[in-house]
Amino acid sequence: MKVLKFGGTSVGTPQRIKEVAGLITDEKGKTLTVLSAMSGTTNSLLEIDAALQNDDKSKASDLLGSLRKKYDDVIANLYSSEDYKAKATSIVGDFFLRLEALAAADYNDYTQREIVAHGELISTNLMHQYMLQQGIKAVLLPALDYMKKDAAGEPEFDHISKELNRLLSEHKDTDIFLTQGYICRNHEGGVDNLDRGGSDYTASIIGGVLRAEEVQIWTDIDGMHNNDPRFVEETEAVHNLHFEEAAELAYFGAKILHPTCIQPAKVNNVPVRLLNTMEPTAEGTLIDNSLSRGTIKAVAAKDGITAIKIKSSRMLLAYGFLKRVFEIFEKYETPIDMIATSEVGVSLTIDNDANLNAILEDLKKLGTVSVDRDMVIICVVGDLSWQNRGFEAKALDALRNIPVRMISYGGSNYNVSFLIRSCDKVKALRLLSYHLF
Repeated sequence: MKVLKFGGTSVGTPQRIKEVAGLITDEKGKTLTVLSAMSGTTNSLLEIDAALQNDDKSKASDLLGSLRKKYDDVIANLYSSEDYKAKATSIVGDFFLRLEALAAADYNDYTQREIVAHGELISTNLMHQYMLQQGIKAVLLPALDYMKKDAAGEPEFDHISKELNRLLSEHKDTDIFLTQGYICRNHEGGVDNLDRGGSDYTASIIGGVLRAEEVQIWTDIDGMHNNDPRFVEETEAVHNLHFEEAAELAYFGAKILHPTCIQPAKVNNVPVRLLNTMEPTAEGTLIDNSLSRGTIKAVAAKDGITAIKIKSSRMLLAYGFLKRVFEIFEKYETPIDMIATSEVGVSLTIDNDANLNAILEDLKKLGTVSVDRDMVIICVVGDLSWQNRGFEAKALDALRNIPVRMISYGGSNYNVSFLIRSCDKVKALRLLSYHLF
């Protein structure tokens, strides 16, 4: 079985839904397709939720009305059969009745999660009814019947595998299955989600538990490029990436793939293929466990970085110093991206400054603290094992006229990272493309 995932843009209009249906039916063998909400829907539902949080039920009602009209227009343009228009209208109408009931009820901790889940519920039902209208034998598997996470927010893989295989076994003669991305149940049985970008995660989890032939992530770009096409001309899709290379690129700024998507596929050795719904014949990017030795694959940039330097009043390597530094970041649940140490100080970076002031106050108890804001991490990814000669030097040479605040090399065999000012980002990306590719 292959697992296919289509994002919100891919199913963003009636025409796109029709095209995606064609791509699904073109695949040979059994497929399970994960669909996101239609583009714009999740944001609209979050607006509705925000209005309800502010106890502005009138605004929430108006927003619901606008969203319902959008779907009425979609139905009118998606279906040629009056019977299927009526069926889709009834299904969508039931979902909006539920949304109206949620809006009328007292707001609680689960309201937002239930509201937002309707985007995927609606998109999958619209696709299912369209496929049935076209004479395609397809089965819709509700994600809420099998996708579950535990009290720590991690997928319950055993439960997912058992329930999903049970559902599939009930339709042995079916080749085409549809399901929702993003949404799940939590350990209490309530409607929940895998966080934004979670449809990639859903597809990877499903691919892993089913030991799928491959997971296909369909977006609006032909794979993961070797640089950011928004800033650099003539970038190219990378044909093949190792799982670790793809994970580094996803974490450090390549937006096409959510960072969490890699792990379930990697653990179960299920290849992930990135494809383009606008150009379905393009080769795209294949992500698997094969490594191309002696090559640099791509460059990515992560914005919104804050650099912090702590200069110890005593020797840095005094017993317990680093432990106390890390405990402060753990206390405020703030991950560290890069770190560099010397005899008298430690520099590190974070991408979440929500608790920065409190962190700085605690760090000042350990020594002198300085902060550099508005920084960018430039990440160069490929076969960067330390045994290779000159690879890091090539990247450094490309940046010889750009001030570099920090360098991280050796923590991974697949990545060397440079911390620079945000004003130098575009120049750095272009220079690296020129010198490396």
